[in-house]
Amino acid sequence: MLGRVNHIAIAVPDLAAAVASYRNVLGARVTEPQALPEHGVTVVFVDLPNTKVELLEPLGETSPIAAFLQKSPGGGMHHVCYEVDDILAARDRLAASGARVLGDGNPKIGAHGKPVLFLHPRDFFGTLIELEEV
Repeated sequence: MLGRVNHIAIAVPDLAAAVASYRNVLGARVTEPQALPEHGVTVVFVDLPNTKVELLEPLGETSPIAAFLQKSPGGGMHHVCYEVDDILAARDRLAASGARVLGDGNPKIGAHGKPVLFLHPRDFFGTLIELEEV
């Protein structure tokens, strides 16, 4: 069911500072910031030869990233995103095996313009999992 790792997401308290660090210190190519109000975040992607790193900053006080940063004010790994061929088939298979899909269970459009779902971290050893249809 799982394809390649699409990206690893890191929550950051200051997106501009994180971009500067990745761009100027690590020499990485970083995309322009993209606000995703439906997800409550502003994101950039660090392009790597084999995957991407997504840097997330809260977009408003009700953002799930704001809650994450209250627990980890310096930031940290937020989730791992895996690619799937058919997100609805993956959702149904996961639900049948007892995994919890967050939200209303229906995919939303993610930062890449493709359907995404999130799986409860308690079902995956403390790691929030995002699935993205490719």
